[in-house]
Amino acid sequence: MSIDQYATAPKKATNVSLAEPLLAEAKALRINVSQAAEAGLARAVAEKRAALWVAENAEAFECWNAYVEKNGLPLAKYRTF
Repeated sequence: MSIDQYATAPKKATNVSLAEPLLAEAKALRINVSQAAEAGLARAVAEKRAALWVAENAEAFECWNAYVEKNGLPLAKYRTF
């Protein structure tokens, strides 16, 4: 799911512990704490998924880099830069 897709997903109440000064400032600035927490968590999930994908595909990256180092880029002769 992308960050925007979470906005329309069903919600579930949960308890979250936040630093009191941060919560007070957010309320003073009229920040919707639930929306801000959801957006931050969605970003954290996306970043973690990306990191896991990179780790899961590390061997393929290494193989491709070794191939390019040995043989060069497959279409290098067509590059204009």
